[in-house]
Amino acid sequence: MLFEGDPEPCAPEGLVTVARFESPLEAQIAKGMLESADIETFLVGENANNLIQAAFRVRLQVRIEDETAARAFLSSAAVPDESASS
Repeated sequence: MLFEGDPEPCAPEGLVTVARFESPLEAQIAKGMLESADIETFLVGENANNLIQAAFRVRLQVRIEDETAARAFLSSAAVPDESASS
């Protein structure tokens, strides 16, 4: 789900955003879960989110080839992904 004023930036080549979080803590938990499943992850906007939480979303990105596995893992783990409907 996109929030007004929160357009989806282009991910670096080879990466895709699989989840967005309002809370940096939730993003870190999801990152740790994926990394425990041997899926390399990258967080975007984690520090900006600490400044004004409501203004920024932390994006959890993975390599394109890991997207399906990452989404399935997050879904089965019931991680509260704010972008699930987008």
